[in-house]
Amino acid sequence: MASEDKATGIPDDVASMWKTLDPAIRAALIASESKEAEDDKKEASGGGAEGRRAKASDGPRMDDTASKFIGGDSFTNRTSNPQWIKVRSDVYDAVKDRRQQELDAKVPVDIEVTMPDGKTLSADKEGNNYQAWRTTPFDVACTISRGLADSTCVARVTYSAFVSDYDLAEDGMDAVDTLADSMAELSVEDEADEKNKMTMLWDMTRPLVGSVSKMEFLKFDDENDARTVFWHSSAHVLGEALERLYGSRLTIGPPLAGGFYYDSYMGESGGDGAFKEDDYKPVEAEVQKIVKQKQKFERMVVTKEEALEMFEGNPFKEQIISTKIPDGTRTTVYRCGDLVDLCRGPHVPNTGRIKAFAATRHSATNWLGDTDNDSLQRMYGISFPDKKMLKVWKENQEKAKERDHRRIAIKQDLIMFHELSAGSAFWLPHGARIYNKLISFIKEHYWKRGYDEIITPNVYNLDLWHQSGHAMHYKDAMFCFEVEGKEWAMKPMNCPGHCLMFGGKIRSYRDLPLRFADFGVLHRNELSGALSGLTRVRRFQQDDAHIYCREDQIEDEVIGALDFMKSVYTTFGMTYKLELSTRPKKALGDKELWDRAEAALARAMDNFAGKGGWRENPGDGAFYGPKIDIKVMDAMERVHQCATIQLDFQLPIRFGLEYNTGIKEEGKQFARPVMVHRAMLGSVERMFAVLCEHYGGKWPFWLSPRQVMIVPVHKEWNEYCQEVRDRLHAEGFYADVDLSKATFQKKVRNAQVDQYNFQLVVGKAEVENGTVNIRTRDNKVEGEKKVEDLIAYLKEMQAEHK
Repeated sequence: MASEDKATGIPDDVASMWKTLDPAIRAALIASESKEAEDDKKEASGGGAEGRRAKASDGPRMDDTASKFIGGDSFTNRTSNPQWIKVRSDVYDAVKDRRQQELDAKVPVDIEVTMPDGKTLSADKEGNNYQAWRTTPFDVACTISRGLADSTCVARVTYSAFVSDYDLAEDGMDAVDTLADSMAELSVEDEADEKNKMTMLWDMTRPLVGSVSKMEFLKFDDENDARTVFWHSSAHVLGEALERLYGSRLTIGPPLAGGFYYDSYMGESGGDGAFKEDDYKPVEAEVQKIVKQKQKFERMVVTKEEALEMFEGNPFKEQIISTKIPDGTRTTVYRCGDLVDLCRGPHVPNTGRIKAFAATRHSATNWLGDTDNDSLQRMYGISFPDKKMLKVWKENQEKAKERDHRRIAIKQDLIMFHELSAGSAFWLPHGARIYNKLISFIKEHYWKRGYDEIITPNVYNLDLWHQSGHAMHYKDAMFCFEVEGKEWAMKPMNCPGHCLMFGGKIRSYRDLPLRFADFGVLHRNELSGALSGLTRVRRFQQDDAHIYCREDQIEDEVIGALDFMKSVYTTFGMTYKLELSTRPKKALGDKELWDRAEAALARAMDNFAGKGGWRENPGDGAFYGPKIDIKVMDAMERVHQCATIQLDFQLPIRFGLEYNTGIKEEGKQFARPVMVHRAMLGSVERMFAVLCEHYGGKWPFWLSPRQVMIVPVHKEWNEYCQEVRDRLHAEGFYADVDLSKATFQKKVRNAQVDQYNFQLVVGKAEVENGTVNIRTRDNKVEGEKKVEDLIAYLKEMQAEHK
């Protein structure tokens, strides 16, 4: 057993590595761990960003010592149009008068607005000058065309300067995002923190507060940010309907990657307030009334005291305000119709933009995601600016249900789950065939592309994860246990173990690049409520590989990885898009190194995809290095992020990795390698699910677990059929014989339903000729073939991955 550093309790070999690091680097790594841990907690609890948002960590946390149940009698039974809605509106109107007085005191100043094409606008069509505190993005859009204004969801503005009497704090823009700890799956960029403090999403009807160096008009069809804003506004409309119909006590209502939901307190769990499917049509009808009214989305700044008065009686909003908004600061609310809600925005101009709406499902949840808190009711919805879009969406949802991997896996007898090992799949024989084939497919590429397969332990002393930084970030998601008084854990990823292997001997520049590939079993302690088929599991394998290379080798290694990725997804019949995610604000390491690495990645992507064949995602890289995000599209045009290529400058520092440069000059004898994390499939389990749905259960021959079914026309030919089956099996094909008493037609039909790629029909003529008669699963008759010719044909299909 390794001795320990008495001051730290860390084994000597680990502690010595830490001691060799520059103190500033150690401090930065520790600070980054703390910051990342906060961000991870925010993400785990549904934190997100919209428009110009403050970080969740900027404000006080919810009071964990307070009573877990706060809903009480704020909701007792379903009541339409409860009196408290009017009380809240009256408070809003009173506060609005105060804000109007503040606005009236502002001095309108002439401003200019520059469009993305460089054209500068300074007046509307009537010649009226644009002015701060008066002109809105909607006004600017109307200068170009009314159609543009009416089709735009939100503006993205980059201010060149604010006017002198604009104050961020007064406008509620410096406030903590009151919903950041609770809002889930937001996909709007944090424009202020990650890109430029002067760039932000801006309501189309909100007056500008300075000259704009760039104004973009974002439409639903073109921009993810626009869709997220649209669905956020739709969530408010859903919330208004729930208040009107049932007197729901609203909590949070965020947009999602594809839709939105609203959580409501509807009394104690199991009470009459719980949602049911019968509620969908009344909700949709109420939403239609709200849409027809074309209610304006109105933004207003409020003080903490005003917010508490406005939301008196809603204990959930009161808790958010009390704990998240510092005394003496301001935040914002939005009103549409009767609804007033805490919100940072932005929103679409009015409810009339929402042309199509559907309530999609409901579920029970808990306040702040804690099962010890009040039970809430969640209703999900989807909306579009065009009714045709909703029709297409519903059709695709039906297709998705038919292609759901959980349904197909059960029907085809591929996997099973059991409560005694929740989140870990049991791979049945036919499922294991596909699983192993995927692994073999990647291993074939490894052999051709110069990768070395390695095998690493499944469990490690937790000191390894402290050294790598993962303990700070991911310990809650690790399976930890005690061994002889020490804390150990099952590995959730392979990279730290690979670093130990690299550092296990002296490396020369001639050894690089080293490409370590590892299909080791990984475990992550996912919450039981988050487990979902094969897309979120606790036990999985990755086609995980790490490349250790010199800085001058980055470009070639990335091109090689991209070519690997292209070959894999072309084989699967899937398309892809590439994004380069660059240096984030919280990045560690020398900026010049980042710049060189990003330039190398850009050159590699230009070389691979051509200029314009990829897009940049500024500020979205990992803190340890830039990365290439690879988004693949399946047969239903759904986007999946499975493959990844990431540069890592930090793990080589943490593990003190070096290689001999061959240079004898003092101080240049050794250099740190650059580490490239890359995966093509990602999790094999998740890729299995993606491919299952991509193919709709109709596996291509090379991947199919049921390739050939031999069907005798009469039992007289059973022996010959068995001989053919044995020959095919000896050649490595999955072949079966149907010796049941079913009719010939029934046997063929069963084989087609079971997704056998081929049915080989055998009668008297086939037996006499040493042949089989081939049919496909789509009932196409391909005719008679000699058995040896069939084997050659199938081998060709297998080799070409058809």
